[in-house]
Amino acid sequence: MLLGQLERMNGEAVPGDAEMARHVTGKILHLIQTQEKTKKEMTAKGSSGMEVILAALENMQDLQTVLNILCILNELVSVGGGNRVGVLVSKGGTAILLQLLLSASKDVPPSEELMLQLHSILAKVGPKDKKFGVKARVNGALNITVNLLKQNLQNQKLLLPCLQVLRVYSSNTVNAVSLGKNGVVELLFKIIGPYSKKNTSIQKVVLDTLTVLLKSKANSRRAVDRTYVPALLTIYQDWHRNDTRHRHAHIRKGILGCIRNVTNIKLGRKAFLDADGMRILYSTSTECLPVRTLDPLVNTSSLIMRKCFPKNRLPVPTIKSVFQYRLPHVPAEGPVAQLYRQPPEVDDVVDESDDNDDADTENDTENEEDDRDCCLQNDDIETDLNKLRPGEQASRTMEELRMYERFFSELSEDFQGYHFHGSSPCQTPSLPSKSLSRIVVPTAPDMTPSDSNLVQLECADRALDQRPGEGLEQALVRELGRVALDGGAAPNGQRPAAESEVEREDDCSSHSSGDQAVLEVPDTAALLPLHDPELYVEMVKDTRSVPQYSEVAYPDYFGHIAPTYREHIVERLYGVQRSKIFQDIERMIHPNDILDKVVYDLDLQSCPVVDDGECLKFNSLFESGNLRKAVQVRKFEYDLILNSDINSNHYHQWFYFEVSSMRAGTPYRFNIINCEKSNSQFNYGMQVLMYSVREAINGRPCWVRTGTDICYYKNHFSRSSIAAGGQKGKSYYTMTFTVTFQHKDDVCYFAYHYPYTYSTLKMHLQKLEALRTPQIYLRQDVLCETLGGNSCPLLTITAMPQSTSNDQICQFRNRPYVFLTARVHPGETNASWVMKGTLEFLMGTGPVAQSLREAYIFKIVPMLNPDGVVNGNHRCSLSGEDLNRQWQRPNPDLHPTIFHAKGLLQYLSALQRVPLVYCDYHGHSRKKNVFMYGCSIKETVWQTDVNATSSDLHEDLGYRTLPKILSQIAPAFSMASCSFVVEKSKESTARVVVWREIGVQKSYTMESTLCGCDQGKYKGLQIGTRELEEMGAQFCVALLRLKRLSSPLEVRHASHFLEAEGDLIETSCRNTSSTTYVLKEDEPSFMEEVDYSAESDEETDPQENPGDEEHLSDSEAVQQHPFT
Repeated sequence: MLLGQLERMNGEAVPGDAEMARHVTGKILHLIQTQEKTKKEMTAKGSSGMEVILAALENMQDLQTVLNILCILNELVSVGGGNRVGVLVSKGGTAILLQLLLSASKDVPPSEELMLQLHSILAKVGPKDKKFGVKARVNGALNITVNLLKQNLQNQKLLLPCLQVLRVYSSNTVNAVSLGKNGVVELLFKIIGPYSKKNTSIQKVVLDTLTVLLKSKANSRRAVDRTYVPALLTIYQDWHRNDTRHRHAHIRKGILGCIRNVTNIKLGRKAFLDADGMRILYSTSTECLPVRTLDPLVNTSSLIMRKCFPKNRLPVPTIKSVFQYRLPHVPAEGPVAQLYRQPPEVDDVVDESDDNDDADTENDTENEEDDRDCCLQNDDIETDLNKLRPGEQASRTMEELRMYERFFSELSEDFQGYHFHGSSPCQTPSLPSKSLSRIVVPTAPDMTPSDSNLVQLECADRALDQRPGEGLEQALVRELGRVALDGGAAPNGQRPAAESEVEREDDCSSHSSGDQAVLEVPDTAALLPLHDPELYVEMVKDTRSVPQYSEVAYPDYFGHIAPTYREHIVERLYGVQRSKIFQDIERMIHPNDILDKVVYDLDLQSCPVVDDGECLKFNSLFESGNLRKAVQVRKFEYDLILNSDINSNHYHQWFYFEVSSMRAGTPYRFNIINCEKSNSQFNYGMQVLMYSVREAINGRPCWVRTGTDICYYKNHFSRSSIAAGGQKGKSYYTMTFTVTFQHKDDVCYFAYHYPYTYSTLKMHLQKLEALRTPQIYLRQDVLCETLGGNSCPLLTITAMPQSTSNDQICQFRNRPYVFLTARVHPGETNASWVMKGTLEFLMGTGPVAQSLREAYIFKIVPMLNPDGVVNGNHRCSLSGEDLNRQWQRPNPDLHPTIFHAKGLLQYLSALQRVPLVYCDYHGHSRKKNVFMYGCSIKETVWQTDVNATSSDLHEDLGYRTLPKILSQIAPAFSMASCSFVVEKSKESTARVVVWREIGVQKSYTMESTLCGCDQGKYKGLQIGTRELEEMGAQFCVALLRLKRLSSPLEVRHASHFLEAEGDLIETSCRNTSSTTYVLKEDEPSFMEEVDYSAESDEETDPQENPGDEEHLSDSEAVQQHPFT
């Protein structure tokens, strides 16, 4: 009834309406203030109440009536009125209010009560209206509010709502710049001040407004020019000192927000440093650490300090690899071509462009840029249906492919004269040794073995040659670090043998056992059937490396036995990352405490090792080793720098190095400071691998997960635009871990993942030969020679025919092919362990293995990138290129293994013998579990808005069968992590090329985690070699089940198979969720939250895709992700 009266008054101009309007609006106001029901009715769906009120506001001229209506609106949009604000905005309320503000400002003086009510409503309406900033600027409301503010600095009642509206205005970038020009920054600095218990709500709003304004570079420069940075620091110190009960932490946080934004510009960072800001924030943050409720202050302070920490040059002369290999010819374009064209005088470590003034992309957290990355994900999905339809591309002619006929003798073998119960059809030729030198067997101190499973080497094994006054531990360090290639002087940059090995060998029989320690090593031949130390040494002789390694790492010599205990994914303790970051900041605040002593440097070829008895000793000059430099920064802390891939200037992830001369029981901190990825599983419970020589001698030769206080975060070392692909302002990342050694003067090795060298592969292949029975057809060929002169092995495995009858020979030749490859990326060593499990299973004597061999012919290239593996690369071959991006057009000179592996597949295609399955084994650094990537037209199109007919999307769903089987039988496998989307950026990978060009529907990449599992039987456990080898075996079982599903009558020994399979399959991981889309095949987006509580607010690498979760404090991160 009242609303009806008001509506009639809006349409009729009758004398005395003003008094009536006051009466009606007053009654409506009373009802709204006293009855919640009236509020709901006025804004209910279908109600015209809001329109009537706004119309009255627009038409009424009487001041009291207008004030009544404004009070009504204020009540409607008060606490709990979020939806009502939306209704007000949708009805055009913003424009009406702004117009009223403009009209009221013309009164001299303007009504204080009217302005108070108007600004109170606008402060609530503004955040709900996306166009509020534009509307306010167009209506001239900005100047009105600013002038009102200037005239009422002492009017506390009017000051607060004006500031609140100003804060909303400032959220618009154009408005912020305009307000800054109008003197608002200076105006606000007049209001904020030192600690006071009065008017804290006004102080908070002022600081919030100033924080928003200072997001503008122009306003930040204005603040720096007027020396407001030291003023803010002084004010912050005052509030910190006096707010002892922490009741005003929000004020302190507001001050830090202003400092954070003003330091986004170079001038702001300089002003901060000049004002001793690092020391001030460090000391105040340290005092706040014990109080968890002050975490936001500590985190913001840490972020500011890390951002303002002067960018340091990575302490290397060049970011290119220490080791040089000249290519036979340089590609016409790409990163390698750019590397070769780079003038020698160019400083590629850091350049002036990296210190540019204020990158526009700087954000409050790295994750804000991730949002942009995630929005671009669909842009990488292939949308050209013609490219999604498998079909052979322009290929080599049959004449060109005939060179591969010699690798397929099984297709012409007639087995005439072969005795089926005697020897095998063909013996694997032993590889001739290219080495002219001998191997020195390692020595060790005299120790009482803790394990009875040890053997004492005979006189050929060296007795430890102790020097006068030298203890056994010192002798161990001097002698035990390596197995050296004998003969000739050690190459530059490598440690020479301590004594003449020939003399020591000749004199070994004359040494007294009482004075000499005799080497004792585990009987690895008994514990590891495929490992033989002496055979490994022989394999090393034939391995070619660019640095011409003359040493062998002990773990590779002794071998590795998987631990019998479980290794859990570790839970990071509260505050660890923050603590590490603060220790880094201390380097600047207390520079005199930093030693900065280089103790290992491969750039100093003449003497890479510093030995003064006061520091650890390092070494990486052995096969697959990677450590470029070690710098002692504190007594028990070392910065480590990894070497780039050869012919590259990046890919720093794989590491493998030796440490000796340690103390027992002392925590040592190691910081790998030139990591490049924006995130890592080291933030989610993954540990590094360590191998103790002393433990190995005591009967425990195994790699174990180790390290505490592990975290991964952006550091202050500048990454040049040359290394970052032209992107400016990038930083490297630190992976830090702490280790307490058990034994004094031990020799320990650290690795990113379980090492598996090229020489280890050759040793395993020779040992596999001994497992061959008359029922197994095994042939080992050399597919080609690599750039570095190493042989690329090719294996053929199947079952022998039962006889020479035509039926048996025909069945033998017509078995479908399965083509397997692995280790195209050297740093993904887990792929080799999975392949080892596959090979051992295929060579097994059980009925399942025999049935599998009878079902398929296996063509296997177990290591596609031997050169990269040998030389300690992470991702590339000697060509400096990722070989898994060369499958479309491989170059026979630069990518021989890919060229010839593809040639084998093309040859099979030409013979109409396309493999049933192709699988490339990989490792994954940022996801858990084991999973597959495949290729599907339908699932790719589903991820886009491409219109396609049902005939375009028709395809056999058989590509899902093998992953589905694996999810049912393999404990580590996760179907939920699988993806069958084809991306444009992956068009040159093995998976896509073999699917598209060769026509293999079941073409996969199988990714194995480097960390562990978060589902199934192994949930919460870090993955080990036992689980990886099991995965390789389970892949074989899945292939046999696939065969049985497609043609069950062809598989012999069905009853034996069912019985054996039942014994083998102990668990079932039945995860049947739909495809999870990921952007990158090899490094898809990292979907787990990570604690970036002290992260710099500079941009992340747009080539990376960490998760887009919100900024977390340490406590929040631990609460949400306890790593279990």
